[in-house]
Amino acid sequence: MVYSIILKQLNLNVMKTFKITTLLLVIILFSGMIAKAQTTTAKDSSSKSNSTTMKTYLIERDIPNAGKLTPEQLKAISQKSNSVLQHMGPQIQWVESYVTGNKIFCVYKAENEDLIREHAKEGGFPANVITEISTTISPATGKE
Repeated sequence: MVYSIILKQLNLNVMKTFKITTLLLVIILFSGMIAKAQTTTAKDSSSKSNSTTMKTYLIERDIPNAGKLTPEQLKAISQKSNSVLQHMGPQIQWVESYVTGNKIFCVYKAENEDLIREHAKEGGFPANVITEISTTISPATGKE
């Protein structure tokens, strides 16, 4: 009985530590990645002389128990997203995503927010909050 109580408490402490460590890792990875995800110019596939400004977006997707998705489930989600992106063309690009407890945060480059919404609709993914990233900073910003 005592061992059972101690084991339960130990499991709770391990889970809290794991969640905090995971959150810190996501923040560190996100800030490093976002430093690279600045506005870029991509060539329009229909004409080499035309160029289109790609904006960077952070998408917040509310997905209950996202952190408990199996590698196979995450692979299937990625494959579906890739399939939709291939169909939509080069005016939208997936940069990276971060899986947390009940959300997935995705970084995309796109010509406009409507393309982000279209991708979410076609893929069957929520896009609860879409935020355009206006600029980025990193530890290097403070050293310049």
